[in-house]
Amino acid sequence: MSFIQLTIKGISYSQTQSGAYALVLSEIEGSRTLPIIIGAFEAQSIAIALEKEIRPPRPLTHDLFKTFSDRFAIQVKEVIIHKLVDGVFFSSLVCEKDGAEEIIDTRTSDAIAIAVRFNAPIYTYENILDKAGVYLKVEEELDLNNPAEEEDEVSTEIEAILDTDNPAPFSKFSIQDLNEKLDKAVADENYELAARIRDEISKRS
Repeated sequence: MSFIQLTIKGISYSQTQSGAYALVLSEIEGSRTLPIIIGAFEAQSIAIALEKEIRPPRPLTHDLFKTFSDRFAIQVKEVIIHKLVDGVFFSSLVCEKDGAEEIIDTRTSDAIAIAVRFNAPIYTYENILDKAGVYLKVEEELDLNNPAEEEDEVSTEIEAILDTDNPAPFSKFSIQDLNEKLDKAVADENYELAARIRDEISKRS
């Protein structure tokens, strides 16, 4: 059975489960998407890894996994979403050390958070996409061959996960004040606030 490579289209609040988030994967060569419900911690971990500009002062669990793997020369080659049972996705990490390959069972949300940190490809099977995939409406289709548009879409979705309902009134602060507040927010591990401050700084650039 052939693999289908997926990419992260975005993360948004789940409309069906309170306190959960929807991670949306899309096939690289096609119009189907694969929505996966994940927890808040995993959603934030994926969003931070994708954001690049925000660096937590202490490693998150998935950062620790990456550091541990690097220290012991373990490479994550790919992630495979290989099974869907009663709405639950099952995934595997394909790892390699000294030429020996090992397959590790993992939750899909953890697998994606790790894949982002290793720049590892994400795959699934045709039958899983047939069963759980959702076709994009024609008017909502992204130009998957246009990296800039895809990056903008992902960025917008990430901001949704990091943002809150009541943004702080940053307009009265100077750039210097905002940079100081950004440093403090990151030091305090308040990544939602840090993302909003960063956005305000970007608007003024």
